[in-house]
Amino acid sequence: MPIEATVTLKSRDISGVGRDRIRLLQAVAREGSITAGAKAAGLSYKAAWDALDAMTNLFGQPLLETRTGGKAGGGAVLTPTGVRVIEAFGRLEAEMARVFRNLEPDLAGSGISPFNLVSGFFMKTSARNALRGTITAIQSDTLSAEVAVAVSDDTTIYAMLTSESVRSLGLCVGREAIVLIKAPFVLISPGSEAPLVSARNCVHGVVRRIDVSAVNAEIVLDIGGDKTLAASITARSAADLNLSPGDPACALFDAAHVIVAID
Repeated sequence: MPIEATVTLKSRDISGVGRDRIRLLQAVAREGSITAGAKAAGLSYKAAWDALDAMTNLFGQPLLETRTGGKAGGGAVLTPTGVRVIEAFGRLEAEMARVFRNLEPDLAGSGISPFNLVSGFFMKTSARNALRGTITAIQSDTLSAEVAVAVSDDTTIYAMLTSESVRSLGLCVGREAIVLIKAPFVLISPGSEAPLVSARNCVHGVVRRIDVSAVNAEIVLDIGGDKTLAASITARSAADLNLSPGDPACALFDAAHVIVAID
């Protein structure tokens, strides 16, 4: 999968400036007016002005010189600063793309692609469990869909989504995806055989670590393929389970509690 490098410039308390706003700036300069540039960029006049103001605040100098009235009518042209910002932004993105292309030979044979590397660096989520895998099956009707994501050779996690979500995310068999499961949604059953329950997901593993506080406990299972799955339960429940590192256990959770994300 090709990697496309993008740059976002920002400072404290000022919203970021990325490719979309640079394209707006280019459109305004090309069309000769903010109204026409906003239309070309698919923005409202107000949204365009807000974006242009944000860029002026970030760089500390106006990037456009506007004219009103007169024989030639109103219009807008780039200031020298605006020209330099567009040129510098283009060079930054080109340099980032070059860096990622140069990474590919270094990552060859490691099982890590620049695609994995970038998402691993920049993806942030509050879910305790974030597991990357490959979509192996999608079963859907007019409203709902079950998406199967293989996160290792032995473990497949099922997510229940709306059919519209499958379409909007562009999910298909063979595509890489990330499954997110909040630790409080995960139930733990001791032993290698899980009880008969309605939970769609039953992941077998071995207890790697147990961290217990006065009220809560976190149990981390090794589920194979160098991956783990964490469950957040009460300290009392952890005591009742009487698990120790190395013990077999199963993690149980509903498909509706699984979120599917893409890079």
